[in-house]
Amino acid sequence: MPTLYRAHFSTNAERVALALAHKGVEVDSVVIEYSDRTPVLEASGQPLVPVLVEDDGTVVADSRRILRHLEATRPDPPLFPSEPSHRAGLDVFFEWFDEVWKGPPNAIADGASSEAEIAALSARMDGWQDVFEGLLGGSDHLLGEFSAADCLAFPFLKYGALTESPDDDGFHHALVDHLSLAGRPRLADWIERMDERPRA
Repeated sequence: MPTLYRAHFSTNAERVALALAHKGVEVDSVVIEYSDRTPVLEASGQPLVPVLVEDDGTVVADSRRILRHLEATRPDPPLFPSEPSHRAGLDVFFEWFDEVWKGPPNAIADGASSEAEIAALSARMDGWQDVFEGLLGGSDHLLGEFSAADCLAFPFLKYGALTESPDDDGFHHALVDHLSLAGRPRLADWIERMDERPRA
């Protein structure tokens, strides 16, 4: 049975847990403490979760890489569209979400320098909520059928439905404080549906 290294409240680990459950893959879990990353360091040579270790010894770190690995090794049921243009769209979404969308909450969590800067970053986050609302205009999921896009985004966007962070992580606090579902009923419904999905 594969082993998944994870940590409590890890958004990136939740991405993988959603994908594993969708594909019906059972795993042994090793839950690390952020104060002691020794287990994941020993398993993968780096300190971040999630890490998936396959029965044959294959080690895959990073949530996006794990999602792609799961699709390559266990293609059914799919998480990535088979049609090339749709798959390219998902590739763009992957890159945008982690390299662009995460920028403002990271900057706020890292101590943005002024109230004006925080307000500008918050406005960008709020504007992107309308993007997600629009993506859900014609289907129950972000890019049509349930896909890796939903696994990728949900663990972060769900904080818009919370009134307080479940932990002390500054990034999570930034999400709670600056993501709003006001006037976005499709996004709110999607969060509810996603929250009901199983996780490995």
